[in-house]
Amino acid sequence: MPREIITLQVGQCGNQVGTEFWKQLCAEHGINPEGFLEDFATSGSSAGGDRKDVFFYQADDEHYIPRALLLDLEPRVINTITSSSYKNLYNPENIYVSPEGGGAGNNWASGYSKAEKVHEEIMDMIDREADGSDSLEGFMLCHSIAGGTGSGMGSYLLEKLNDRYPKKLIQTYSVFPNQEFSSDVVVQPYNSLLTLKRLTLNADAVVVLDNAALNRIAVDRLHIKQPTFAQTNSLVSTVMAASTTTLRYPGYMNNDLIGLLASLVPTPRCHFLMTGYTPLTLDRQTQSVRKTSVLDVMRRLLQTQNIMVSTSTRKGKYISILNIIQGEVDPTQVHNSLQRIRERKLASFIEWGPSSIQVALSRKSPYIETTHRVSGLMLANHTSIHTLFQRCISQYDKLRNRNAFLDNYTKEALFSEGLEEFDNSKHVVQDLIDEYKAAETPDYVNYGLGLDTSME
Repeated sequence: MPREIITLQVGQCGNQVGTEFWKQLCAEHGINPEGFLEDFATSGSSAGGDRKDVFFYQADDEHYIPRALLLDLEPRVINTITSSSYKNLYNPENIYVSPEGGGAGNNWASGYSKAEKVHEEIMDMIDREADGSDSLEGFMLCHSIAGGTGSGMGSYLLEKLNDRYPKKLIQTYSVFPNQEFSSDVVVQPYNSLLTLKRLTLNADAVVVLDNAALNRIAVDRLHIKQPTFAQTNSLVSTVMAASTTTLRYPGYMNNDLIGLLASLVPTPRCHFLMTGYTPLTLDRQTQSVRKTSVLDVMRRLLQTQNIMVSTSTRKGKYISILNIIQGEVDPTQVHNSLQRIRERKLASFIEWGPSSIQVALSRKSPYIETTHRVSGLMLANHTSIHTLFQRCISQYDKLRNRNAFLDNYTKEALFSEGLEEFDNSKHVVQDLIDEYKAAETPDYVNYGLGLDTSME
Protein backbone atom coordinates (compact mmCIF):
# COMPACT_ATOMS: atom_id res chain seq x y z
CA MET A 1 0.00 0.00 0.00
CA PRO A 2 1.46 3.36 -0.95
CA ARG A 3 2.16 5.86 1.79
CA GLU A 4 1.29 9.09 0.03
CA ILE A 5 2.99 12.42 0.65
CA ILE A 6 1.40 15.79 -0.14
CA THR A 7 3.80 18.57 -1.07
CA LEU A 8 3.06 22.20 -0.18
CA GLN A 9 5.06 24.83 -2.10
CA VAL A 10 4.77 28.22 -0.42
CA GLY A 11 6.08 31.56 -1.63
CA GLN A 12 8.55 32.47 -4.35
CA CYS A 13 11.43 30.27 -3.19
CA GLY A 14 9.17 27.31 -2.32
CA ASN A 15 7.53 27.31 -5.74
CA GLN A 16 10.79 27.70 -7.64
CA VAL A 17 12.45 24.87 -5.71
CA GLY A 18 9.28 22.76 -5.90
CA THR A 19 9.06 23.15 -9.68
CA GLU A 20 12.64 21.92 -10.08
CA PHE A 21 11.79 18.99 -7.80
CA TRP A 22 8.82 17.95 -9.94
CA LYS A 23 10.89 18.25 -13.13
CA GLN A 24 13.44 15.92 -11.56
CA LEU A 25 10.75 13.44 -10.44
CA CYS A 26 9.13 13.43 -13.88
CA ALA A 27 12.51 12.69 -15.49
CA GLU A 28 13.25 9.90 -13.01
CA HIS A 29 9.88 8.19 -13.56
CA GLY A 30 9.72 8.67 -17.34
CA ILE A 31 6.83 11.14 -17.21
CA ASN A 32 6.74 13.86 -19.88
CA PRO A 33 5.88 17.56 -19.18
CA GLU A 34 2.23 16.88 -20.07
CA GLY A 35 2.05 14.20 -17.35
CA PHE A 36 1.93 11.16 -19.64
CA LEU A 37 4.32 8.21 -19.41
CA GLU A 38 6.95 8.18 -22.13
CA ASP A 39 6.93 5.16 -24.46
CA PHE A 40 10.23 3.90 -23.09
CA ALA A 41 8.75 3.87 -19.57
CA THR A 42 5.79 1.65 -20.47
CA SER A 43 7.64 -1.18 -22.19
CA GLY A 44 10.88 -3.05 -21.87
CA SER A 45 12.78 -4.44 -18.92
CA SER A 46 13.10 -1.08 -17.14
CA ALA A 47 9.33 -0.47 -16.92
CA GLY A 48 7.71 -0.71 -13.53
CA GLY A 49 9.35 -1.35 -10.20
CA ASP A 50 8.97 2.26 -9.15
CA ARG A 51 6.27 3.63 -6.92
CA LYS A 52 4.85 6.69 -8.64
CA ASP A 53 1.74 6.94 -6.48
CA VAL A 54 3.60 8.23 -3.41
CA PHE A 55 3.94 11.62 -5.09
CA PHE A 56 1.54 11.39 -8.09
CA TYR A 57 -1.99 10.23 -8.78
CA GLN A 58 -3.60 9.49 -12.15
CA ALA A 59 -6.36 11.53 -13.76
CA ASP A 60 -9.17 10.01 -15.83
CA ASP A 61 -7.10 10.33 -19.01
CA GLU A 62 -4.24 8.39 -17.39
CA HIS A 63 -1.92 11.37 -17.02
CA TYR A 64 -0.01 11.77 -13.77
CA ILE A 65 -0.75 14.72 -11.50
CA PRO A 66 1.58 15.70 -8.63
CA ARG A 67 0.10 15.64 -5.12
CA ALA A 68 1.21 19.25 -4.81
CA LEU A 69 -0.33 22.55 -3.73
CA LEU A 70 1.18 25.71 -5.21
CA LEU A 71 0.51 28.63 -2.87
CA ASP A 72 1.66 32.24 -3.17
CA LEU A 73 0.43 35.71 -2.30
CA GLU A 74 1.78 37.25 -5.51
CA PRO A 75 1.32 35.82 -8.99
CA ARG A 76 4.74 36.22 -10.64
CA VAL A 77 6.34 32.81 -9.98
CA ILE A 78 3.12 30.80 -10.35
CA ASN A 79 2.39 32.60 -13.64
CA THR A 80 5.81 31.50 -14.85
CA ILE A 81 4.94 27.91 -13.92
CA THR A 82 1.49 28.02 -15.56
CA SER A 83 2.96 29.35 -18.79
CA SER A 84 5.86 26.87 -18.89
CA SER A 85 6.01 23.52 -20.68
CA TYR A 86 4.86 21.87 -17.43
CA LYS A 87 1.62 23.89 -17.25
CA ASN A 88 -0.63 20.85 -17.82
CA LEU A 89 1.14 18.73 -15.22
CA TYR A 90 -0.41 20.36 -12.14
CA ASN A 91 -4.02 20.26 -11.01
CA PRO A 92 -5.35 23.83 -11.53
CA GLU A 93 -7.61 23.40 -8.47
CA ASN A 94 -4.46 23.08 -6.35
CA ILE A 95 -3.05 26.48 -7.26
CA TYR A 96 -3.79 29.39 -4.96
CA VAL A 97 -2.71 32.95 -5.70
CA SER A 98 -4.01 35.80 -3.56
CA PRO A 99 -6.61 37.78 -5.56
CA GLU A 100 -5.04 41.02 -4.30
CA GLY A 101 -1.72 39.87 -5.74
CA GLY A 102 0.34 42.26 -3.62
CA GLY A 103 2.41 39.61 -1.84
CA ALA A 104 3.45 39.80 1.80
CA GLY A 105 6.04 42.55 1.29
CA ASN A 106 8.79 40.42 2.90
CA ASN A 107 6.91 40.71 6.19
CA TRP A 108 6.26 37.57 8.25
CA ALA A 109 3.30 39.12 10.08
CA SER A 110 1.63 40.07 6.79
CA GLY A 111 2.08 36.57 5.34
CA TYR A 112 0.75 35.02 8.54
CA SER A 113 -2.37 37.20 8.80
CA LYS A 114 -3.17 36.90 5.06
CA ALA A 115 -2.96 33.10 5.37
CA GLU A 116 -5.28 33.30 8.39
CA LYS A 117 -7.90 35.15 6.32
CA VAL A 118 -7.95 32.53 3.54
CA HIS A 119 -7.22 29.46 5.66
CA GLU A 120 -10.58 27.83 4.88
CA GLU A 121 -9.92 27.88 1.15
CA ILE A 122 -6.41 26.48 1.55
CA MET A 123 -7.41 23.84 4.13
CA ASP A 124 -10.20 22.70 1.77
CA MET A 125 -7.57 22.11 -0.91
CA ILE A 126 -5.40 20.15 1.57
CA ASP A 127 -8.41 18.14 2.83
CA ARG A 128 -9.40 17.26 -0.73
CA GLU A 129 -5.90 15.95 -1.47
CA ALA A 130 -5.79 14.08 1.85
CA ASP A 131 -9.19 12.46 1.22
CA GLY A 132 -7.97 11.32 -2.19
CA SER A 133 -5.12 9.36 -0.60
CA ASP A 134 -5.44 5.71 0.44
CA SER A 135 -3.14 6.00 3.42
CA LEU A 136 -1.64 9.46 3.73
CA GLU A 137 1.71 9.42 5.50
CA GLY A 138 2.44 13.11 5.77
CA PHE A 139 3.26 16.48 4.28
CA MET A 140 6.34 18.02 2.75
CA LEU A 141 6.66 21.81 2.91
CA CYS A 142 9.07 23.74 0.65
CA HIS A 143 9.69 27.34 1.67
CA SER A 144 12.27 29.91 2.62
CA ILE A 145 12.38 31.39 6.12
CA ALA A 146 13.60 34.89 5.26
CA GLY A 147 10.86 36.46 3.14
CA GLY A 148 7.18 37.10 3.85
CA THR A 149 5.03 34.41 2.22
CA GLY A 150 7.25 31.34 2.67
CA SER A 151 7.94 32.27 6.28
CA GLY A 152 4.60 33.77 7.40
CA MET A 153 2.16 31.66 5.40
CA GLY A 154 4.42 28.63 5.87
CA SER A 155 4.35 29.15 9.66
CA TYR A 156 0.57 29.42 9.70
CA LEU A 157 0.18 26.24 7.64
CA LEU A 158 2.56 24.34 9.95
CA GLU A 159 0.39 25.24 12.95
CA LYS A 160 -2.84 24.37 11.11
CA LEU A 161 -1.54 21.04 9.79
CA ASN A 162 -0.41 20.10 13.26
CA ASP A 163 -3.91 20.79 14.63
CA ARG A 164 -5.82 19.19 11.77
CA TYR A 165 -3.55 16.15 11.20
CA PRO A 166 -1.79 15.51 14.52
CA LYS A 167 -0.80 11.93 13.58
CA LYS A 168 0.69 12.79 10.18
CA LEU A 169 4.37 13.54 9.67
CA ILE A 170 5.44 17.02 8.61
CA GLN A 171 8.81 17.31 6.94
CA THR A 172 10.06 20.65 5.64
CA TYR A 173 12.76 21.69 3.21
CA SER A 174 13.60 25.13 4.59
CA VAL A 175 15.95 27.46 2.75
CA PHE A 176 17.86 29.60 5.25
CA PRO A 177 19.11 33.04 4.17
CA ASN A 178 22.72 33.83 3.35
CA GLN A 179 23.75 35.41 6.64
CA GLU A 180 27.28 36.19 5.51
CA PHE A 181 26.25 39.11 3.32
CA SER A 182 23.80 41.94 3.82
CA SER A 183 20.42 40.92 2.49
CA ASP A 184 17.97 42.81 0.30
CA VAL A 185 15.38 41.90 2.97
CA VAL A 186 16.18 44.16 5.93
CA VAL A 187 13.79 42.40 8.32
CA GLN A 188 15.14 38.95 7.47
CA PRO A 189 16.29 38.32 11.12
CA TYR A 190 12.74 38.94 12.41
CA ASN A 191 11.17 36.66 9.78
CA SER A 192 13.74 33.92 10.37
CA LEU A 193 13.31 33.87 14.15
CA LEU A 194 9.50 33.79 14.02
CA THR A 195 9.58 30.93 11.49
CA LEU A 196 12.20 29.02 13.48
CA LYS A 197 9.82 28.87 16.43
CA ARG A 198 7.21 27.08 14.27
CA LEU A 199 9.80 24.79 12.70
CA THR A 200 10.89 23.81 16.21
CA LEU A 201 7.42 23.24 17.66
CA ASN A 202 5.33 22.13 14.67
CA ALA A 203 7.53 20.11 12.31
CA ASP A 204 8.76 16.52 12.70
CA ALA A 205 11.89 17.00 10.59
CA VAL A 206 13.48 20.06 9.00
CA VAL A 207 16.01 19.65 6.21
CA VAL A 208 18.09 22.80 6.48
CA LEU A 209 19.31 24.22 3.17
CA ASP A 210 21.55 27.20 3.62
CA ASN A 211 21.97 29.71 0.78
CA ALA A 212 25.49 30.61 1.91
CA ALA A 213 26.62 26.98 1.70
CA LEU A 214 24.79 26.39 -1.60
CA ASN A 215 26.57 29.39 -3.12
CA ARG A 216 29.90 28.20 -1.74
CA ILE A 217 29.41 24.73 -3.22
CA ALA A 218 28.46 26.20 -6.61
CA VAL A 219 31.56 28.43 -6.63
CA ASP A 220 34.14 26.04 -5.13
CA ARG A 221 32.97 22.65 -6.32
CA LEU A 222 31.19 23.43 -9.57
CA HIS A 223 33.40 26.40 -10.53
CA ILE A 224 30.54 28.77 -11.32
CA LYS A 225 31.73 32.32 -10.69
CA GLN A 226 28.32 33.86 -9.97
CA PRO A 227 25.69 31.19 -9.29
CA THR A 228 22.12 32.09 -10.24
CA PHE A 229 19.03 31.18 -8.21
CA ALA A 230 18.12 28.62 -10.89
CA GLN A 231 21.45 26.86 -10.34
CA THR A 232 21.25 26.79 -6.54
CA ASN A 233 17.59 25.69 -6.79
CA SER A 234 18.68 22.79 -8.96
CA LEU A 235 21.08 21.73 -6.17
CA VAL A 236 18.16 21.81 -3.71
CA SER A 237 15.92 19.76 -6.02
CA THR A 238 18.71 17.18 -6.44
CA VAL A 239 18.82 16.77 -2.65
CA MET A 240 15.02 16.58 -2.40
CA ALA A 241 14.78 13.97 -5.13
CA ALA A 242 17.64 11.90 -3.67
CA SER A 243 16.16 12.01 -0.15
CA THR A 244 12.90 10.52 -1.47
CA THR A 245 14.42 7.76 -3.66
CA THR A 246 13.91 5.04 -1.06
CA LEU A 247 10.20 5.94 -0.98
CA ARG A 248 9.89 5.87 -4.77
CA TYR A 249 12.13 2.86 -5.47
CA PRO A 250 11.27 0.82 -2.41
CA GLY A 251 13.67 -1.72 -0.97
CA TYR A 252 13.43 -3.77 2.17
CA MET A 253 14.30 -0.83 4.45
CA ASN A 254 13.50 2.88 4.74
CA ASN A 255 10.64 2.58 2.29
CA ASP A 256 8.42 5.02 4.11
CA LEU A 257 8.96 8.45 5.61
CA ILE A 258 8.63 7.38 9.24
CA GLY A 259 11.31 4.74 8.78
CA LEU A 260 13.57 7.34 7.22
CA LEU A 261 13.13 9.91 9.99
CA ALA A 262 12.87 7.60 13.01
CA SER A 263 16.55 6.73 12.74
CA LEU A 264 17.61 10.37 12.41
CA VAL A 265 15.59 12.14 15.10
CA PRO A 266 16.33 10.80 18.61
CA THR A 267 14.40 13.41 20.62
CA PRO A 268 11.51 15.57 19.40
CA ARG A 269 13.35 18.91 19.50
CA CYS A 270 16.57 17.84 17.77
CA HIS A 271 15.04 17.37 14.33
CA PHE A 272 17.08 19.76 12.18
CA LEU A 273 18.97 17.81 9.51
CA MET A 274 21.88 18.84 7.31
CA THR A 275 22.57 17.28 3.92
CA GLY A 276 25.56 16.46 1.78
CA TYR A 277 25.53 15.16 -1.79
CA THR A 278 28.21 13.75 -4.06
CA PRO A 279 29.15 13.75 -6.89
CA LEU A 280 27.58 17.08 -7.76
CA THR A 281 27.01 18.12 -11.36
CA LEU A 282 25.05 20.99 -12.85
CA ASP A 283 23.94 21.16 -16.48
CA ARG A 284 26.48 18.46 -17.34
CA GLN A 285 29.35 20.66 -16.21
CA THR A 286 32.83 19.20 -16.34
CA GLN A 287 32.85 16.70 -13.53
CA SER A 288 35.41 17.26 -10.83
CA VAL A 289 34.94 13.77 -9.40
CA ARG A 290 36.36 10.92 -11.46
CA LYS A 291 36.08 7.77 -9.37
CA THR A 292 32.99 6.84 -7.40
CA SER A 293 33.50 3.74 -5.31
CA VAL A 294 31.29 3.32 -2.24
CA LEU A 295 34.15 4.28 0.05
CA ASP A 296 34.94 7.41 -2.00
CA VAL A 297 31.32 8.51 -1.91
CA MET A 298 30.91 7.87 1.82
CA ARG A 299 34.17 9.60 2.67
CA ARG A 300 33.30 12.65 0.56
CA LEU A 301 29.90 12.92 2.23
CA LEU A 302 31.64 13.48 5.57
CA GLN A 303 33.78 16.34 4.23
CA THR A 304 32.64 19.73 5.49
CA GLN A 305 32.89 21.35 2.04
CA ASN A 306 30.20 19.01 0.64
CA ILE A 307 27.69 19.80 3.38
CA MET A 308 24.92 22.24 2.45
CA VAL A 309 24.90 24.13 5.75
CA SER A 310 27.51 26.73 6.61
CA THR A 311 28.57 25.25 9.94
CA SER A 312 31.71 23.25 10.52
CA THR A 313 31.20 19.57 11.34
CA ARG A 314 34.73 19.50 12.74
CA LYS A 315 33.30 20.95 15.96
CA GLY A 316 30.47 19.21 17.74
CA LYS A 317 29.29 15.64 17.24
CA TYR A 318 27.06 13.62 14.96
CA ILE A 319 23.86 12.43 16.62
CA SER A 320 22.91 10.26 13.64
CA ILE A 321 23.83 9.78 9.98
CA LEU A 322 21.86 8.15 7.18
CA ASN A 323 23.60 7.68 3.83
CA ILE A 324 21.36 6.94 0.85
CA ILE A 325 23.60 5.30 -1.75
CA GLN A 326 22.23 5.10 -5.29
CA GLY A 327 23.56 2.80 -7.97
CA GLU A 328 24.74 -0.78 -8.42
CA VAL A 329 26.33 -1.47 -5.06
CA ASP A 330 27.45 -4.69 -3.41
CA PRO A 331 26.51 -4.75 0.32
CA THR A 332 29.96 -6.13 1.20
CA GLN A 333 31.51 -2.94 -0.22
CA VAL A 334 29.27 -0.95 2.12
CA HIS A 335 30.32 -3.07 5.09
CA ASN A 336 34.03 -2.64 4.27
CA SER A 337 33.62 1.12 3.76
CA LEU A 338 31.90 1.51 7.12
CA GLN A 339 34.70 -0.41 8.77
CA ARG A 340 37.35 1.82 7.17
CA ILE A 341 35.51 4.98 8.24
CA ARG A 342 35.23 3.64 11.79
CA GLU A 343 38.93 2.72 11.91
CA ARG A 344 40.00 6.15 10.74
CA LYS A 345 37.54 7.89 13.07
CA LEU A 346 36.29 10.14 10.24
CA ALA A 347 33.05 10.90 12.11
CA SER A 348 32.79 11.83 15.78
CA PHE A 349 29.54 10.62 17.38
CA ILE A 350 27.68 11.41 20.60
CA GLU A 351 28.43 9.18 23.57
CA TRP A 352 24.87 8.47 24.69
CA GLY A 353 23.63 6.71 21.57
CA PRO A 354 24.68 4.18 18.93
CA SER A 355 27.61 5.60 16.99
CA SER A 356 26.96 4.13 13.58
CA ILE A 357 26.39 5.37 10.07
CA GLN A 358 23.19 3.88 8.69
CA VAL A 359 23.11 3.08 5.01
CA ALA A 360 20.10 2.72 2.74
CA LEU A 361 20.73 1.28 -0.73
CA SER A 362 18.53 2.54 -3.50
CA ARG A 363 18.22 1.91 -7.21
CA LYS A 364 18.92 4.65 -9.70
CA SER A 365 16.27 5.73 -12.17
CA PRO A 366 16.63 3.58 -15.31
CA TYR A 367 15.57 6.54 -17.48
CA ILE A 368 18.37 8.96 -16.62
CA GLU A 369 21.89 8.35 -17.81
CA THR A 370 24.56 9.43 -15.35
CA THR A 371 28.30 9.50 -15.80
CA HIS A 372 28.80 8.18 -12.25
CA ARG A 373 28.38 4.62 -11.13
CA VAL A 374 27.50 5.51 -7.54
CA SER A 375 26.08 8.68 -5.99
CA GLY A 376 25.27 9.37 -2.38
CA LEU A 377 23.17 11.64 -0.19
CA MET A 378 23.87 12.11 3.49
CA LEU A 379 21.14 13.17 5.91
CA ALA A 380 22.80 13.98 9.22
CA ASN A 381 21.77 15.28 12.61
CA HIS A 382 24.79 17.21 13.92
CA THR A 383 25.08 19.31 17.07
CA SER A 384 27.02 22.12 15.34
CA ILE A 385 23.83 23.24 13.58
CA HIS A 386 23.14 25.31 16.70
CA THR A 387 25.69 27.88 15.40
CA LEU A 388 23.28 28.64 12.54
CA PHE A 389 20.48 29.36 15.03
CA GLN A 390 22.88 31.38 17.17
CA ARG A 391 23.62 33.61 14.16
CA CYS A 392 19.86 34.08 13.64
CA ILE A 393 19.49 35.24 17.27
CA SER A 394 22.49 37.60 17.20
CA GLN A 395 21.23 39.24 13.99
CA TYR A 396 17.77 39.52 15.52
CA ASP A 397 19.22 41.16 18.65
CA LYS A 398 20.99 43.82 16.58
CA LEU A 399 17.67 44.95 15.09
CA ARG A 400 15.52 44.41 18.17
CA ASN A 401 17.82 46.34 20.53
CA ARG A 402 17.11 49.41 18.40
CA ASN A 403 13.43 48.49 17.85
CA ALA A 404 14.12 48.94 14.16
CA PHE A 405 11.52 48.28 11.43
CA LEU A 406 8.80 47.14 13.82
CA ASP A 407 6.03 49.36 12.41
CA ASN A 408 4.90 46.90 9.74
CA TYR A 409 4.65 44.14 12.34
CA THR A 410 2.62 46.11 14.88
CA LYS A 411 0.00 46.83 12.18
CA GLU A 412 -0.98 43.15 12.16
CA ALA A 413 -3.35 41.59 14.72
CA LEU A 414 -0.78 39.19 16.17
CA PHE A 415 1.48 42.06 17.27
CA SER A 416 -1.13 44.77 17.95
CA GLU A 417 -1.25 43.94 21.69
CA GLY A 418 2.53 43.82 22.13
CA LEU A 419 5.71 42.17 20.94
CA GLU A 420 5.58 39.09 23.18
CA GLU A 421 5.58 36.84 20.11
CA PHE A 422 9.16 37.96 19.36
CA ASP A 423 10.32 37.28 22.92
CA ASN A 424 8.55 33.92 22.96
CA SER A 425 10.15 32.91 19.63
CA LYS A 426 13.59 33.90 20.88
CA HIS A 427 13.01 31.83 24.02
CA VAL A 428 12.05 28.74 21.97
CA VAL A 429 15.08 29.09 19.66
CA GLN A 430 17.41 29.64 22.64
CA ASP A 431 16.04 26.45 24.25
CA LEU A 432 16.74 24.63 20.99
CA ILE A 433 20.36 25.90 20.95
CA ASP A 434 20.82 24.82 24.59
CA GLU A 435 19.42 21.37 23.81
CA TYR A 436 21.81 20.84 20.89
CA LYS A 437 24.72 21.95 23.08
CA ALA A 438 23.59 19.57 25.81
CA ALA A 439 23.39 16.74 23.25
CA GLU A 440 27.19 16.89 22.95
CA THR A 441 27.58 15.91 26.62
CA PRO A 442 27.55 12.28 27.84
CA ASP A 443 24.74 12.90 30.35
CA TYR A 444 22.27 14.36 27.83
CA VAL A 445 19.92 11.50 28.67
CA ASN A 446 19.10 13.31 31.93
CA TYR A 447 18.80 16.73 30.21
CA GLY A 448 15.67 18.61 31.16
CA LEU A 449 14.69 16.46 34.10
CA GLY A 450 15.25 19.36 36.46
CA LEU A 451 14.08 21.99 33.98
CA ASP A 452 10.66 23.52 33.48
CA THR A 453 9.07 21.43 30.70
CA SER A 454 6.20 23.82 29.96
CA MET A 455 7.52 24.36 26.42
CA GLU A 456 7.20 20.69 25.54
